[in-house]
Order: sequence, then structure tokens, then C-alpha cells
Amino acid sequence: MQTESAISNQKSAMLVECVPNFSEGRKVETVERIAASVESLQNAFVLNRHIDHDHNRSVITFVANPDAIVDAAMRAVATAAELIDLRTHAGVHPRIGATDVLPFVPVSGVTIDQCVALAREAGRRIWEELRIPVYFYERAALRPDRVRLENVRGQGFEWLREHIESDPDRAPDIGDRKLHETAGAIVVGARPFLIAFNVNLRTNDLSVARRIARAVRERDGGLPFVKALGFELKSRGVVQVSMNLIDYEHTAISRAFDAVQEQAMRDGVEILSTEIVGLLPRAALDRTAAYFPLLENFRETLLLETLLEQSESKFR
Repeated sequence: MQTESAISNQKSAMLVECVPNFSEGRKVETVERIAASVESLQNAFVLNRHIDHDHNRSVITFVANPDAIVDAAMRAVATAAELIDLRTHAGVHPRIGATDVLPFVPVSGVTIDQCVALAREAGRRIWEELRIPVYFYERAALRPDRVRLENVRGQGFEWLREHIESDPDRAPDIGDRKLHETAGAIVVGARPFLIAFNVNLRTNDLSVARRIARAVRERDGGLPFVKALGFELKSRGVVQVSMNLIDYEHTAISRAFDAVQEQAMRDGVEILSTEIVGLLPRAALDRTAAYFPLLENFRETLLLETLLEQSESKFR
């Protein structure tokens, strides 16, 4: 029979990462209140915050054991619903909810199937407790056409508000066919580790960024496991190719960067800088690659393992 100490140590080795994206990137105090709501739960720890003014979007990365992660996520979603009003929100990034996406990611001692179960539990509670309609995506999807996030999100909050009641394909997986008045809807899922990687171009021509995004993303015949969009960063007077690398072992950051750079050179456009949003595994970072010297504000605490090593005592 396992001792209480052995059981405790076993549980401490089980970690799930949650990486919710919030539709707020201009009010730092709002993001801090959401992060504080997570850390108000014992054994839930915020590892990283990323706030983007032009996207008007924030990403908060936190970890907890499977017994606590859904409670922590619920506190974050509830706080966002209280503080964020999508009716007055505007930003370049598409969104359908105050908490737009809520993915659960296995870190250690946990399987993707367990994360699917956690996502389903979170979705059920979000509807029952907050009355926010829920869609499931990636590994937690209930329908094959909802595996990809972009298919679920459609054309965003305003569009979904008009179509959710009349279009059967827009019906949520859980909840009524009506958006929450201020918090919209939410997309909940389970997935492997994803790397959000941006390349900023030394031009203000949005058509260039959009053309490059089409060339490099998988759905238009580009790189496998790469999603990409082109955005304008008005505060900086430049444009950005924003990418999600959903399997970095098949398509590395360096390969995605090289593809963007090749397309940019064809347009006579220089690369200004690169950016990691959120955290990344140590194995995904190549310090000898061309993108590395261009990374804005890189620090060792962007590496998941570094933060976990620094916080190791908290998980015991």
C-alpha cells in the first residue's frame, strides 16, 4: 500500500498547463486581476503573462495538478466574464469570447486523454455556473469540423452573435444558442504543446503580411502544422505574420522563420524582429538559428522547464 507521502509525491509530479487567451490587452490591471484569481487557489501557479496592445489580447500561462486545474481555470474565466465586455472590445485578433480559448496541455504525468476529460469538465461547469455557451476544439472536439480553432471561431463575436440562433452549424456544444451578453462564447480544448511565434516585418503594408501568411500556412498548401495570419500593428507602424506551430517537432520555429523570410525577400521586405508569445519547451529553442538574435525581449524564463525548475518546491 502506498504511503500518504508517496501518494503526495506522485500527485506533485502530475502537472497540467492551461493557456487561456483573454480579449484584453490594454488594461494591465484587468489582466493582473485575472492572474490573481488563478493564484488565489492553492497549488495553482501563474508562470507567464503576455499582453499585446494591438491584438488587444492577453495570454496567461498557469499550471496545477489535475485535481486543481479546472477550479483555477474557472476562476480565470469567471473573472474575465466580470471584467471584459466584448461589446466595447476591438483589436486585430479574431475572438468570440472574453476568455476566447481555454486549452489544457499535458506537462508531466498526465495524458492527452486526461486533458480531454478536464476540458469537458471545464466546459460543463462554464455553462452551468456562468451561462457562457461552450464549443470544444482540438483533441476535445465533439465534431470533426470543430477540431480546428479557426473553424469554430468563424468570423468572430459580432458575426457569431447574428448566426448562433439561426444556423445549426453554429450551435454550441454545450449551452443555449445565444451568446452571453458581454462575455460571448468560449472555445475549450485539449492539445499538445503549441508555440505561438510572430515575425514582424519592416513595412506597414498589410497585404504583404497576409500574402506571406497564406504562403506559409498549412491550409493553403504551406508548411505542415502551421497556422498563420497577417496583422497590422498600428502602434508600431509595422505588420506581423502571426503563427501557431501546433507540432514543433515536425515544423520547427527555424523552418517557419526561414519560410517567412524567403517570402519577405521576394517582396523586398526586411524582417524587423521575432517574438515568442507565452512559453516554449527548451527543446524547441534553437539558439543558433537565424530567428534567435531577432527575438524581442527573450529571457530564460520563457522556457517552460526553467520556470518549473525555479518553482519545483511549490509543487511538492
